Amino acid sequence: MNAIETQGLGKSYGQIQAVKDLSLKVAEGEIYAFLGLNGAGKTTTIRMLLGMIRPTTGYATVLETRVKMGAVKPWKDVGYLVETPHAYPELTVIENLEVARRMYPGTTERAVEEVIERLHLSEYSNRKAGDLSLGNAQRLGLARAIFHKPRLLFLDEPANGLDPAGIVEIRELLQEMTREEGVTVFMSSHILAEVSRLAQRIGIIHEGRLLKELNIEELERDRQRRLLVETRDNEEALRVLNSSGKINGSRLNGSVILTDKASIEFPDEVNQILVKAGFAPTRLCVEEEDLEQYFLRLVGMGEGLKNE
Repeated sequence: MNAIETQGLGKSYGQIQAVKDLSLKVAEGEIYAFLGLNGAGKTTTIRMLLGMIRPTTGYATVLETRVKMGAVKPWKDVGYLVETPHAYPELTVIENLEVARRMYPGTTERAVEEVIERLHLSEYSNRKAGDLSLGNAQRLGLARAIFHKPRLLFLDEPANGLDPAGIVEIRELLQEMTREEGVTVFMSSHILAEVSRLAQRIGIIHEGRLLKELNIEELERDRQRRLLVETRDNEEALRVLNSSGKINGSRLNGSVILTDKASIEFPDEVNQILVKAGFAPTRLCVEEEDLEQYFLRLVGMGEGLKNE
């Protein structure tokens, strides 16, 4: 089953098209990362999926229910944190969660205690929300999103304000929820390295349009790679490699780089050619385009790994 499905979804504000003809599917139980630059349409999309704003074109289905503004179903099974973690600043952490609990009939008081422990908020439970640090305010927002055990979770920049240890904690929490509870997570993020560790599938949106969808395996295949070689005489080493008939190398910043598939997958063979010719490598390593370089190249704002 698809937890989320959109067809031709779009949103315009006058002459400005914030989201254009968006069609995507998110399978139940997966973590789907929605990547885009500021203003790309990520938050607008999430707000349409939550029924907070009405789309100009197309429609969205969440948990097999057509999204409509003002409808009740399926929101008891949905949790969300959009843009900033909203709370009543004069109420304590536990009071904020108690207010939220009453919006979900059948949710026990124990659920509030459990989520406070789970998000490591115990020592702040009696502190007013307005006095929390940005990171702990984010934890409170996440606690409000998950305390009622939703089947689907929408998170807009979930790591915002968290320190590195906190980011790891939230990553492990979301992985645990999908693995053990079958929760589906739809998240937007600009922390690209974290996305590559967390998400099973990635959708890249740019200027309101979905440019590409891919899973982690496809991302690994798409990212640029090259073999970097250094010897005591790179000029002669390059001549040896190019004259082998199998390799076409080039120079880059004092190194020799090889971009053919065979060299990247079997660098030991490159090593053997150079050793036999008397130019044993002092450095031999495969460099790979990181997710940030890949993303910027895809949206036309970067060149990936420069090969010359």
